[in-house]
Amino acid sequence: MTVSSTHCCKNLRPEAHAPRRRLALLLALVWLCGLLGLPAPARAQAPQDISEMALERTPEGLYLNASLHFALPELAEDALYKGIPMYFVTEAEVVRERWYWYDQPIAQAVRHLRLSYQPLTRRWRLNVSPVPFDKTGLGVVLGQNYDELADALAAMQRIARWKIAEPSAVAPDTVYDVQLRFRLDLTQLPRPFQIGALGRGGWSLTLARSQRISLEPAR
Repeated sequence: MTVSSTHCCKNLRPEAHAPRRRLALLLALVWLCGLLGLPAPARAQAPQDISEMALERTPEGLYLNASLHFALPELAEDALYKGIPMYFVTEAEVVRERWYWYDQPIAQAVRHLRLSYQPLTRRWRLNVSPVPFDKTGLGVVLGQNYDELADALAAMQRIARWKIAEPSAVAPDTVYDVQLRFRLDLTQLPRPFQIGALGRGGWSLTLARSQRISLEPAR
């Protein structure tokens, strides 16, 4: 009687092809994620903070200098290259400390930034305004073109002599707390982007720093 090994080979064949099937399934999932527009694997995150924060009191008012360090969220950068402008808000608040009661807000300054990319010219444009942007473009007080995204971001990350309080609002030999915040303003994005960005980490960008200072008399 002859014993055949044919049945044994048939039993082993599914196990031999299992790694290939798992690889095919993985590739199918990757393709499906790309089809649905899901983000690619996260890039290495650059440091995000505010450094070199300093204030200068002059007879004209209180001025703020600071350096921001951040990288654009991956999804925001992708949207920029598709011609969708991104909006940012920088806020500074001066609070007077009071040991006998709640701290007292005495001054606040806000400026809005709009970063856009023109695919035809391949140039970047940065606009700065003290009020939110509208469709008419009113309120834009500064506009600058850049050849590279890195140059536009460098301009956004540098705050130089920004007036955040009038001279009458602050007094010498008084302790103040200056709070600086910078964020990506999702509320000004087109409605579909607002819905898609809700709760997704690929759109998150928020920086904040608080510094306690005692002002010297103006020079």
